[in-house]
Amino acid sequence: MGGRESRPASEPAPAEPIPPTPVKIKLGDFAIDEYRPIKVIVIGAGFSGILAGIRFPQKIPNVDLTIYEKSAGVGGTWYNNRYPGVACDIPAHCYQFSFEDKRDWSSFYAPGHEIQQHLQDVVDKYKLMRYIKLRHEMVHARYDEATCKWHVRIRRPKAGSETEFEEFEDVADVFLTAFGALSRWKWPDIPGREDFKGEVYHTAQFFPEGGSWEQVAGDWKDKKVGVIGSGSSAIQTVAAVHPKVSKLVTYVRGQTWIAVPFAGETFSELLGRNTVPQDGELVFTPEEIEQFKTDPEHFKRFRRTMESLVNSMHSYTVRGSQLSAELQEAFRKKMETQLAQKPWIAERLIPTFPVSCRRLTPGPGYLEALCADNTDFITSPIKRFTESGIETEDGQQQELDIILCATGYDVSWQLPFDIIGRNGVALNEKWKPYPTSYLGMCVDEFPNMFTVLGPNSLIGAGVLIPIIEAAVDYAVQATAKMQRERLKSIEVKVDAVRDFDQYIESYFPQTVFSDKCRSWYKLGKDEGRIVGLWPGSNLHALRALQHPRWEDYDYSRADDVSNRLYWLGDGQTHNERTSTGDRAWYLGEEFVDRPPVPKE
Repeated sequence: MGGRESRPASEPAPAEPIPPTPVKIKLGDFAIDEYRPIKVIVIGAGFSGILAGIRFPQKIPNVDLTIYEKSAGVGGTWYNNRYPGVACDIPAHCYQFSFEDKRDWSSFYAPGHEIQQHLQDVVDKYKLMRYIKLRHEMVHARYDEATCKWHVRIRRPKAGSETEFEEFEDVADVFLTAFGALSRWKWPDIPGREDFKGEVYHTAQFFPEGGSWEQVAGDWKDKKVGVIGSGSSAIQTVAAVHPKVSKLVTYVRGQTWIAVPFAGETFSELLGRNTVPQDGELVFTPEEIEQFKTDPEHFKRFRRTMESLVNSMHSYTVRGSQLSAELQEAFRKKMETQLAQKPWIAERLIPTFPVSCRRLTPGPGYLEALCADNTDFITSPIKRFTESGIETEDGQQQELDIILCATGYDVSWQLPFDIIGRNGVALNEKWKPYPTSYLGMCVDEFPNMFTVLGPNSLIGAGVLIPIIEAAVDYAVQATAKMQRERLKSIEVKVDAVRDFDQYIESYFPQTVFSDKCRSWYKLGKDEGRIVGLWPGSNLHALRALQHPRWEDYDYSRADDVSNRLYWLGDGQTHNERTSTGDRAWYLGEEFVDRPPVPKE
């Protein structure tokens, strides 16, 4: 029979547990959704900072937001980099926020000035200048353990002066760094630069008077110009400058792969072209741009197809994969064919390492420029700058009028300012010999601080902007948790940082990034720790950042109350407490989660 088991009459019934005496607490004098004010400071107004300017006010009630940008304009790298030929190296339609639909890109690889203008348009559209302070440079940041707040020191020009500066301190609950990994350019380590009597520029600080390099280059037709470097900036610069000058001398220390036009057949099919485009045929025609502008479905199909294709390239980063071998063969054939006039260049330029061991660039026009009669390709290391040009270690001297140093950035992750966390720990010291983090977002002993595109957060294949969106949203979710649950601090656990470190060390040996090639992925070295890239695909990064693991953090509460649920407040919502507002808000379209209805 069912029911309780019988018990012998002589056996006493078990004692009922005595409930604990309830402890009454003083309830909060606030509603559960009466969110306390919270201050957020963001450093940088590039893609990441601009997105933070949109998302924090959108999703965090009662937020006080300030974005400090050291440059005189927004756009980050796209404001500061105005060198000849600067352009995006992935399809332009994939290089915008998911919620933006710029349809009038002039070419497949958008020029830098179009990207910067687009970002300015986004700032104007969302009225972000009310949050952004231009020409405000962070020089120091310190976490105060007593108050759990960040004290950030800012340098700005004195009123009415361009040469005198003053400093002030701002204080915030949440500190978001959005200045990116490649923002601190450096001169090449070559003696004698000050001796050179001609013009010398670094590509990352090329600010010609008049607003564009083309205007300045109009006077270069009789000039001898040298370009130092073989990375993306150098490749774009050589292709753009070559037609403008009398003689071009390019100094190439390393090898590099030059990619074939991306998704050429799909590109032509979607646009209705009859032939697969070559390097010089990636400019959209006025008719194609007009169709993007007037046919939303065509634009969406083109964008989504391209984005899907770019996000399908991860397997070529896996060592020994079929796609890696296929791309390497295709790129080799392209380079050998286009360098047929000067085959000795191909022998020196075509890499011995796999595709994507170092950053890959399409480089339209670069190989053609190398083959031109007025171009010299020099591989002997540079010994020194001279008064009239450059001397190389083989004893040769080249007379030059202008030198463009496309020599990259400081990739050491040693910042030019101090960020001091808990216990007086300096971030630069913590990041020796290499930087560690949790998901590229947080560092232990640095509470309430989040980093967009921090260590191990960029990608070797795929679309980057969605990762920026996921990272900013991660920081927003953490801020919302702090505000909602009345937390004073949130700090990643040291063992969570350790575990991510172990994952990184275990992942990269199976990839081409660990092969021997000099790359900023590896602190500018041939071999060693991969610090620049996410350990996985870009889509893998999106999934990892989508839902934060709150159990990987330690917390301290803002209120001196032992009850962890003190944030429940006085038992009501703000609208009830004030007898205002919508009390059926959960029926709004932005809240209702409508399940799909099966068709069968």
